[in-house]
Amino acid sequence: MIIKEICLENYTLVPKALELGAKRIELCDNLAVGGTTVSNGVMAQTIKYAHEKKVPVTILIRPRGGNFIYDDTELKIMEKDIFTAQELGADCVAFGALTKDNTLDFDAMENLAAASGGMQLEINMAFDALTLDAQKEAIDWAVSQGFDRILTHGGPFEQPLDTCLDNLKETIAYAKQRIAILPGGGITFANFQEIAETLQVKEVHGTRLLQF
Repeated sequence: MIIKEICLENYTLVPKALELGAKRIELCDNLAVGGTTVSNGVMAQTIKYAHEKKVPVTILIRPRGGNFIYDDTELKIMEKDIFTAQELGADCVAFGALTKDNTLDFDAMENLAAASGGMQLEINMAFDALTLDAQKEAIDWAVSQGFDRILTHGGPFEQPLDTCLDNLKETIAYAKQRIAILPGGGITFANFQEIAETLQVKEVHGTRLLQF
């Protein structure tokens, strides 16, 4: 069975998404800018409803759109949002922080991971801003730190998914099942089966995986 992780901006479509077969919810507001952290109220209500249906919830931890280079104040905001997600019972938090040289900010990431208090951990699409060598380094680091998943498009988000498949295959091969590689961006209800078979993955991510 393929796990369909549906990305939603608010609670409104959550009941319908679960009815249509979503097996995991990722909550992220402001999808027009690539997603930011939702309000506490949306987080609380979604987690409560989804857990009643035995469906896990991932919370995107991102204080703003734009790049993934954060100052100390933004990192403190992210840490607070992680604490909130934990208090509200979220299953997983997804985040990514980069240096000005576009490498993974290991110190920031380690501090954010430490705030998670046992929740699952996912690197978000900040991963796609890394060079291929830096991505391999990030995979090794994420494995060593106990991360569960990496969400990736396999290239710049605006690049068509079919042109990113070779990069995705290379990333999945390098991960060697040490960590789940979660493909996203351009995956829909019409192509998810084909994409999953092509990449040999058991979970996919997207906003259009279901026919609402």
